[in-house]
Amino acid sequence: MVEKDKKAFVLRISPALLKEIKTWAGYEFRSTNGQIEFLLNQAIKSRKKIKN
Repeated sequence: MVEKDKKAFVLRISPALLKEIKTWAGYEFRSTNGQIEFLLNQAIKSRKKIKN
């Protein structure tokens, strides 16, 4: 996906969950946004495997 093709949107998330994601992102040298995108991509891949 090309950077300019990305769509910005508002995400409501609990402060505790956001803190966990920020910490996790730091361990994996990603931004918080990058970590959320990574996790969503992993969830989609996993779901596709289950459906097949």
